[in-house]
Amino acid sequence: MTDPNRQDWVEDLKSEVSGMAKDGMHHPSTKPVLTGAAIGAVVGLFVPPLSWPLGLAAGAGIALYNRIKK
Repeated sequence: MTDPNRQDWVEDLKSEVSGMAKDGMHHPSTKPVLTGAAIGAVVGLFVPPLSWPLGLAAGAGIALYNRIKK
């Protein structure tokens, strides 16, 4: 059995990512997600078990999640 809230979240994620891909920097979510990715990359440089690519992906994921959650 599927949870309707999960399906809404997945649909929101799909529409947000496709909107960012189509509109580029003109989409309202692009700049916060890129900022989150940059912050994550910098944090990844200073935390020994992490690396900058992992920090970049985590930062972008957290920023995208926060945009969708609203």
